[in-house]
Amino acid sequence: MFDCLATPGTPAPTLHAVAPEGLDALLARLTAPQAAFLRASGFTAQAQELRLLPGDEGIAGAVLGLGADATEAASPWAFGAAPFALPDGTTWMIEGAPDPQAAVLGWCLGAYRFRMLKSEQGRAPARLVPPAGTEAAQQRAAAIRRGRDLVNLPASHLGPAELAEAVRELGAAHGATVEIIEGAALAEGFPAVQAVGGGSPRAPRVAVLRWEGAKDGPLLALCGKGVCFDTGGLDLKPSAAMLRMKKDMGGAAATIAAAEMLMAARAPIRLLLLVGAVENAVSGTAFRPMDVIRTRKGLTVEIGNTDAEGRLVLADLLTFAAESQPALVVDCATLTGAARVALGPDLPALFCDDDDLGNALLQAGLQSNDPLWRLPLQKSYISWLDSSVADLNNVSSKPMAGAIVAALFLRRFVPEGLRWAHLDLYAWNDQSRPGRPEGGEVQGAQAIVAAALSLFSGGHNATR
Repeated sequence: MFDCLATPGTPAPTLHAVAPEGLDALLARLTAPQAAFLRASGFTAQAQELRLLPGDEGIAGAVLGLGADATEAASPWAFGAAPFALPDGTTWMIEGAPDPQAAVLGWCLGAYRFRMLKSEQGRAPARLVPPAGTEAAQQRAAAIRRGRDLVNLPASHLGPAELAEAVRELGAAHGATVEIIEGAALAEGFPAVQAVGGGSPRAPRVAVLRWEGAKDGPLLALCGKGVCFDTGGLDLKPSAAMLRMKKDMGGAAATIAAAEMLMAARAPIRLLLLVGAVENAVSGTAFRPMDVIRTRKGLTVEIGNTDAEGRLVLADLLTFAAESQPALVVDCATLTGAARVALGPDLPALFCDDDDLGNALLQAGLQSNDPLWRLPLQKSYISWLDSSVADLNNVSSKPMAGAIVAALFLRRFVPEGLRWAHLDLYAWNDQSRPGRPEGGEVQGAQAIVAAALSLFSGGHNATR
């Protein structure tokens, strides 16, 4: 159990959640001194507005404003600031939450702080007595918090071996089988992954997790880019551009979190999780600009830029996933700065050439407060990846539409007829907001899970 949750049934004062239109009714229910105090303090139930209610022996309760926007009030973020806004050491039960599941999720995510490497842990969050029936929200919070930990860990603590081990530990916790492919087997079966990771003394690995929630259920394949640190390789990044490159495994964190949520929910599917764990380093064994490398699919790729390495990792993972003939493949990656220029940090770019799938993911993102935004796979840009010496180049010949071109590169490694979606995400909060502290973030996982549960409800394959 998290340090922000109390044992169900623990006696606790009430945190009243209220929107402006419900304030008069709440005031009528409170004691006369408490109502008078709220009025005198100027409380108007604006979003994140908090007041402690006095009692004979100290604090008798509290009131949290939800604001006038009903959608925001029902989101997890409405409760994201409460764990550290309420006094240290206090325990609370919620009354008036529009969506108890969202409230618990927001509380748990708002209570998260990355303190694993600190000698002093700081103040503890206030605790919540979780309402009955919110176990699913607690499971989602656990997966996201673990994913945030992975993104926040510095590369000195999370290299390819440690990232692969995180997949092994996840599999052990849920009765899944996990295989770690490395060494000669990796070089033979995943040559593009080997090329990207070959410059680091920390050898690359591919972690393969297989799980059966339903023996004959549809197969969902998740592929995560796990670049534990990205120097840019021989096309070295400027120092300022390297400062957050420990988060370049954010796509792997998202797929690991999604896999955990699906297994915890006992989804009626079969699951294949692939994580390509590498470090893109500079050394005498690093791959070079203008090298031509082989991929698992057999296509050859000219290296136009060693800093476009994530798509090479995913190319081999997508090929491997397709060999199992899944009902759906979804890959996640912190792939391009171009996606951030287009959509900013909060909206992962979604690419797929199946409108039904695209709409399902967009709708699932909205329903789970994990939004996505669809960008086109513009076919007229395919020729921008042409190479005179290989089957294709890993970068465009033109300085435009970088996120689209990267997605088009990945599309070359997905067989026609296979349902596929690609998420280009940021995996980071640049500043702290309720429920979203500054640092690593898990994006896209809840949208993937909600879409999968919808598409595969009853265990039926998602077909066109």
